[in-house]
Amino acid sequence: LYFLSQEVPDKNKTNGLYFRDGKCRIDYILVYRKSNPQTEKREVFERNIRAEGLQMEKESSLTNSDIIFVKLHAPWEVLGKYAELMNVRMPFRRKIYYLHRRYKFMNRIEKQISRFRGWLPRKPMKLDKETLPDLEENDCYTAPFSQQRIHHFIIHNKDTFFNNATRSRIVHHILQRVKYEEGKNKIGLNRLLSNGSYEAAFPLHEGSYRSKNSIKTHGAENHRHLLYECWASWGVWYKYQPLDLVRRYFGEKIGLYFAWLGWYTGMLFPAAFIGLFVFLYGVTTLNHCQVSKEVCQATDIIMCPICDKYCPFMRLSDSCIYAKVTHLFDNGATVFFAVFMAVWATVFLEFWKRRRAVIAYDWDLIDWEEEEEEIRPQFEAKYSKKERMNPISGKPEPYQAFADKCSRLIVSASGIFFMICVVIAAVFGIVIYRVVTVSTFAAFKWALIRNNSQVATTGTAVCINFCIIMLLNVLYEKVALFLTNLEQPRTESEWENSFTLKMFLFQFVNLNSSTFYIAFFLGR
Repeated sequence: LYFLSQEVPDKNKTNGLYFRDGKCRIDYILVYRKSNPQTEKREVFERNIRAEGLQMEKESSLTNSDIIFVKLHAPWEVLGKYAELMNVRMPFRRKIYYLHRRYKFMNRIEKQISRFRGWLPRKPMKLDKETLPDLEENDCYTAPFSQQRIHHFIIHNKDTFFNNATRSRIVHHILQRVKYEEGKNKIGLNRLLSNGSYEAAFPLHEGSYRSKNSIKTHGAENHRHLLYECWASWGVWYKYQPLDLVRRYFGEKIGLYFAWLGWYTGMLFPAAFIGLFVFLYGVTTLNHCQVSKEVCQATDIIMCPICDKYCPFMRLSDSCIYAKVTHLFDNGATVFFAVFMAVWATVFLEFWKRRRAVIAYDWDLIDWEEEEEEIRPQFEAKYSKKERMNPISGKPEPYQAFADKCSRLIVSASGIFFMICVVIAAVFGIVIYRVVTVSTFAAFKWALIRNNSQVATTGTAVCINFCIIMLLNVLYEKVALFLTNLEQPRTESEWENSFTLKMFLFQFVNLNSSTFYIAFFLGR
């Protein structure tokens, strides 16, 4: 996660956010144990960290002397160097808002409308602007940081020019590219975490999210406290999200995620209203349903037994309750609901594109994706010996041969196909289970299960299917992660797209395979 940084009062300099000198803010924390045998790798890694310009300080845990915290701080020179390499966008000029010339008649109408709005009740979902701070970067244009053009950027204080989200991102970028041993793959913090050299690695929060004093009377102690009170608390679930503050604290990616989540939640309200209407329509027309009437009145129609040996003959009227419950969810209004959901899905997507464009303009993220195209350190380490000239930048870059790329994609596609076959096999396994156990339950000693053999078979099959789906979801995530790393994508965005595609395919087949079986194969 990316976290916010701002100028902290002197009283906070002893609360664990700074080095012992009270001046250098902690940008990242590494944790290891003294008893861990991989001391040499850590020493090489930390020596290379210092070579990159990061400052380091170690401190033992107060509760366990075996645990050591390595505190990292990025000075201004390192931040400026890597901000330029990473194309980090920083504010350089304030936005100027031009007001259109209005006629006196229009001004009078607007005054009357505003006066009328004052009589109306206040919008309960709107955030209180008095509690939210004025974020300067929202009123400024941004540009990729450049040390040669540093005089163009708005720098009031070098310690607070890069917020903590950006500082943590830069330090994380450095740690992912530092070597811990000689070798093309001996690089990056992730490998040290996976082999146990370090126990954990994380940036720090700004401070506590709770306060003894009320936020209304004393104000927020920090932005984390403010986010908790006006966003992450259960008492404000109905209010709009402070997206600008979320973006400032966590970074653009997480800010965009919560913007989408809020938009999606809001768009679900009309869908939920129509779905409730369809259900209520089924309740009101339950006594007028011709199908359920005929099923309930068919006391003379005898149905064949479900199994061969132990299952008895049954009357069609025995399924009366099932027919009535089915009508609640599958009635004449369901067709309208299906058409509505098809239109809703299209409208949701198009309206989200508009909303995303507005956010991208407000946050100055129009060209953000293109500037985020950084070469992954794993790709850079593996193919560092093979380089070719980039036709755009004119600089040599690591190159992956076409044959190597194709072979990796073929292996990855084979893995995806195999896992999809596992899902289909699991569905047919559930079908076989239902066929086998229905006769077993019909011959059961307990009368309750024997008389309700079909319900017992369906219930146990549903529970088993649920467990299989949940287990396969956990397995699929690990398989998708392994296959994506096997492909060796060049950039972070390519890695994310490849991983997202695999997870979508796996979860789509896993979650909808039972639905497809019920819709197209059950009963045939």
